[in-house]
Parts: sequence; structure tokens; C-alpha cells
Amino acid sequence: MHITTVDWIVLITYLAACAGIGIIVGLRVKDTDHYFLGKRRFGKWLMMGQSFGVGTHAEMPVSLTGAVYSVGASGIWYQWKNLFVTPFYWIMAPVFRRLRRTTLAEVMEDRYGAWMGGIYTLFALSFFTINTANMLKGAAKVIHQASGGGLGVNEIVIAMTAIFIVYSFVGGLEASAWTDFFQGFLIIILSFMLIPLGWSAVGGADGLRTSLESYKFSLSTPRGITPWVIAMLTINGLVGVMAMPHQLAAVGTGKDERTCRVGMLYGNYIKRFCTVGWTVVGLVAASMVLGGRYGMTTLADPEDAFGFACRQLLFPGGLGLMIAGVLAANMSTCSAFMVDSGALFTQGVYRHWLAKGKPDSHYLWVGRVSGLALTLLGVVYALFLVERVLYSFLLTETMATFMGISFMGGIVWQRANRWGAIASLAVSLSVNFILYAWRNERLDHWDANVFLAALLAGLASLVAVSLMTPPEPQEKLQPFFTRLQTPAEGDGSPGIQVPTEPDSIQVAKAGKQLLLVNLLHPFRGSQGVGFLKAYRIDLRGFSIGWALAIALVFTTAWLFESWTK
Repeated sequence: MHITTVDWIVLITYLAACAGIGIIVGLRVKDTDHYFLGKRRFGKWLMMGQSFGVGTHAEMPVSLTGAVYSVGASGIWYQWKNLFVTPFYWIMAPVFRRLRRTTLAEVMEDRYGAWMGGIYTLFALSFFTINTANMLKGAAKVIHQASGGGLGVNEIVIAMTAIFIVYSFVGGLEASAWTDFFQGFLIIILSFMLIPLGWSAVGGADGLRTSLESYKFSLSTPRGITPWVIAMLTINGLVGVMAMPHQLAAVGTGKDERTCRVGMLYGNYIKRFCTVGWTVVGLVAASMVLGGRYGMTTLADPEDAFGFACRQLLFPGGLGLMIAGVLAANMSTCSAFMVDSGALFTQGVYRHWLAKGKPDSHYLWVGRVSGLALTLLGVVYALFLVERVLYSFLLTETMATFMGISFMGGIVWQRANRWGAIASLAVSLSVNFILYAWRNERLDHWDANVFLAALLAGLASLVAVSLMTPPEPQEKLQPFFTRLQTPAEGDGSPGIQVPTEPDSIQVAKAGKQLLLVNLLHPFRGSQGVGFLKAYRIDLRGFSIGWALAIALVFTTAWLFESWTK
């Protein structure tokens, strides 16, 4: 299968539409609040599209299909590791809205001081660099395989970067959000378009059952991913998601708290649903290869499985649509990361340390240029350092978890201080990398037991060091926790002044108390109006989230099990 004229027409139409949407929206951007945060006025549909687009990357179908090709359907847990975390998104989302800052580096500075804000900035820039590299490399692998090897991986990386830079540079987060919404439809098409073609090619369920071992249809087996590994991946996601540097822009930019909740929860459930499609493609690819009908019985690199299926199954025009979907999955996230990294550098480094008191238009251009430069650094990482997309992806997830120890600790425990925060990060990273070096494994490898040892060491360090050192000044903590206790409804400006003391009883009566903020003292936080009433918005959405997660697991398990009969 090679790119035809029809494929080029599909691609060019897609690229023109993306560029047009981004540039038209971007022409309205005049200040940093608009460029970095879209003035915090996005509606629920745009927030859902943004959460789905930013959270869905081109390396995900690549890495997951490769994992399923190797170990069977249980490989789905590499992406479903956050499935049981997803219900918590309903109770996490309003926290990002109430923080009322432009970047999480500013939040860390509010909580722990300037040095911790600087450390977070270094972590966040590393996160963006590695993740941008992952996405570029993952998408390039698919397109390289799908085009029959006619296009080089590194050349594709460079070309993709040039595409999404155009509208991101001009339009910032609002351009990114609108293109995310548009590209979300293409990502869904990408997730499922290969299934009917592959189903026919392998002979349906009978063909899969004949060519694959029965364990490959199970969601959890000792030969795949054990329940222990799933549990550790879930904890990894639960702690790490709060500290990911793009979350404040992706989740906290809705016009009110409910919009942020709906966007984060349901946008991510669309992604969980698409994951099932990628898993089916992995099983189909394994059946196609093992069946020997295509002149081979194995793939040199399991992560070539998705591209292999595309090359063998797609029709003229379909290949162009698939490549457009891959680009959509990449560009939607890379554009947001470009804006977010520019915001981090501008707010956390340039405005804070290098050039105070400049006009806002000056900082707007610094944000654009610095975001561009940091994106190019990610390109260099992709070209020379990414070996396995899956391991590199898990590395950034784990880095976020170790940073999340202090971030989550700082929200739920007022006694946490800067010394405990620094110790938790240093100890957890040290234990993690020392254990991998001792085992003679790559530093971007992931092992459940190593992860748990590092996490527990970091958590113990946060608690022990915080208790052995002086607490943070109360005059510093009081504004931070006041913001977290004060509902945010339509107050879009970053750094907005909130009441010194919110009317906590009225907040509780309205059901707007937050479980996460009051985690260590939930009944005190209910202000005497009753637990169920004070937290009813949190509890209602949390219950719906769990019902969706359980239904998705049982439905998927039943589907795969039915193919073995």
C-alpha cells in the first residue's frame, strides 16, 4: 500500500482545515491571559474535546497495539492503567479551577516557595520535552510503516513539527482547544477504521481463535499483566495525574467548576473507549502475522504492528485518512504542550527572574518564542534518544507521580513543607534510578516493585522531613487554602483576589465542598450540614464515574471472551 492521489487530497484538506481553524481563532489573541488560558471561558463540549485531544497521543495506539501484539488483550492495561483513576477526575477537576493560576509552577511556589516553584518548572519542561518526543516518534513509526517504509521516521518527525507550530504560535490555547475539538473526531475514526477491514482479513472470531492462544483474549493473566501490576499502574496514575504540567490549562480553563468536571471526566472516558479499538487492532495484527499470510511470522519491532496493519488493510483514501488521524492525535497534544511550555518559561522563569514589569505584549511574544524553542528541543530528543515509545511514556508518567507526592501532599496536608517536598522528590527519583541501574536495566524501564519502593520512600520522606523541620508560615498558607475552599464560578482572571474567608456553611449547603481538599478532615469540612449534603456534587459524579468504569471493563471482557467460544 502506497500513498495515492486520493490520500494526498485527504491529507491536504485536513491540514488546511486545521491551519485555518487555528489561525482564524488565533487572530483574536491579544494578551497572555488569552494566549495561555483562553481567558478561562471554554464550554463543556470544548473542554471535553480538549481533555480528550490533549490526553490522546499518536504513540498510544502504537505502543498499545504493540503490547497487545506481544502479550494479548491484557496489554490494554498499559493504557487502562488510569481507568480506575478516571472516576476521581470528577473530584480533581474543580481543584484546578480553584487554584486560579496560570501554571502549576506558580501553584507550587504559592504552596512551598520560590525554590520549589523553580524545581517544578525544571520537571515540567523535562516532561514536555520527553512527551513531545514520544508523540512525534510514535506517530512517525505508524506513518513510516503504513507508507511501506518509503518515508523515513526522522523526516516525518521534522515535517509534523512544522505543521502544528503554525497555528500554535499564533493562536495559543484557544486555537489548540478548537483544533483539539475538530481533531477529536479524526482520532475516533483512527481508533476504529481498521477493525472491520482486519476482521474480514483474519476470518472474524473463528480466525482469531484459530491463530491465537486462548490466554491472549484475557484481560488479566500471569503471562500478560497481573492484577498486581494493574494496581501499581493505577496508583501511578492517581498520584501523577494531578502533577502533570498541562492539567491546569487542559482542565482548569472552563467557565465554571461543573464545566471543568464534565470536560475532564467524559473527555477521558471517550479515550478509554477508543482504547478498546486499539486493542482489537493489536489482536488482528497478531493474527495476521502469525497466520503467515503476509510472508512473515513475526515483526522485528512489536511497535510496528499498528503500521503493519495499516499498510496491509487500508484502501486508497483510507491511508490518507489514517495518516490524518495520526497527525490529529499528535498535533492536538503537541500544540497544547507548546503553549503550556511557553507559559511555564514565561511565567516561571522570564517574568519572575529575568524581566519584571514589562508590557503584557512583550510577555506574549516571549511565550510564543520560548514555546517554539522548547518544542524544537523535544524534536532533538525524539531524533536521538527515544528507543521504545512505551517505556519512554511510562518514564514521564512515573516522574509525574514522584512530583505528585509533594503536590497532592501539599493540598491535603497543611503540615507539609518545602523541605519535605524536596526530600520526597529527591528520594523517590534516587531510589527509582538506583534500583534500575543495580538491575542493569534502562533508566526509562518500568517495574511495579521498583515503582512501589520509590513511591513509599518518597512518601515517607515527605512526612518525616516535614515533621522534623519548621512548618510553612501561616500567612503564606492561608491565602492558598482559602482559594481552595472558595468555589470558582466565572472568575476567569489568573491570580484573582478571593474573599479572605469564604462562607463555608453556605458552600457546604450548596454541596460544593471538595473531598480532595478536605480529605484528612471530611466531617469537619461538612460544616455540620451532613456529609452527603456538603459533598453531594462530588459524590454524585464520582458514583457515575465508577459505574462507567465497571461497565466498560465487564463489557470488554465479555466481548473478548465471546471470541474464544
